Amino acid sequence: MKTKPYLIFHLHDIQYGIDANLVKEIFLLPELIPIAEAPIDIVGILNLREKLLPVMHLDLRLGNPFTRCQLTDSIIVLDWNNLQIGIIVNAVHEVKEIGSEIIEKEINYGRSNNINPAFISGMAKIDDSTILLLNPEALIRQPDEVKDLVEEVEQLEDSESRDKVKVLSNFYELCCPNATPEERANFRRRADNLRQATLETITNITEQLPLAIISLNGEYFGLDLDTVREFINIYNVTSIPCCPQHILGNINLRGEIVTLVDIRSSLNLPIKTDKNTSKAVVIEVDEVVAGLPVDEVFDVMYLPQSRINSVPMAVESSRHEYLRGTAAYADKMLTILDLPKIITQGNLEVNEAA
Repeated sequence: MKTKPYLIFHLHDIQYGIDANLVKEIFLLPELIPIAEAPIDIVGILNLREKLLPVMHLDLRLGNPFTRCQLTDSIIVLDWNNLQIGIIVNAVHEVKEIGSEIIEKEINYGRSNNINPAFISGMAKIDDSTILLLNPEALIRQPDEVKDLVEEVEQLEDSESRDKVKVLSNFYELCCPNATPEERANFRRRADNLRQATLETITNITEQLPLAIISLNGEYFGLDLDTVREFINIYNVTSIPCCPQHILGNINLRGEIVTLVDIRSSLNLPIKTDKNTSKAVVIEVDEVVAGLPVDEVFDVMYLPQSRINSVPMAVESSRHEYLRGTAAYADKMLTILDLPKIITQGNLEVNEAA
């Protein structure tokens, strides 16, 4: 049986897969620079470690109505024929090995019949999920046009020359007009972090800790990205009778029932009495799947081990056993959580609730 790795992600309520061998990196959506001369599906340019990356919105490429971007959207960086390009999606899930024998070429699109079949190389059904496999050759059209645009902008070395590039509008007017001042600051911070190039961030990636940066009650925490399945917005929560305070209820995540578990009590933080939360991180630890309500998702980053410090003695002893260390993040102190220990030893009763 011949298998191939596919990166699985979703846009709206449809799951897609793309050849994982083409994927170079993944990060949360930063602030972009929209350029007027770009093809209509290229919504902007990103300065990624001093190299300009054109970014495509998958909605526009597939011919769907343009949906405004969210702070929880992600960019997948693909390398196709020596051209790197980013695509904006709602959330990235995992890499799956898909056997050729379960890929259907004769596709019945059903609810997805508005998708141009030229972009789809096949469809795979795994368990109860249907995954549309994208054709990268059709997806990344006009490579020469995009490459010429990038080279033109790269040749404008000083800021005065760069100002002469025709800008369609600013990023917020085009992609997220309803972004709050705090959200705009987060988009900008991500762009600044991605722009900064050091030998440490480009090499020795195996010696760095991949983290999702979240906030709880005004404090910044890092979650090991290996435990994170996706970032979601919460719309409907079903209450569970007779549950402890930290169990907020269940949500239906594309057919999977996921329990929302507030970890604030394990960190000696006040649990919010208002259960109308809007954001969560879906995690998986030792086959336990749960949604962790958070105030905000700020970033995904690779943190060099050399920047991780031991937990200060001033931190409350009741939290010490669940912390892996601290690090500087922007002008804040970032606390790195030992999430497996919180889930398995933090008296959260996740298994019973689920």
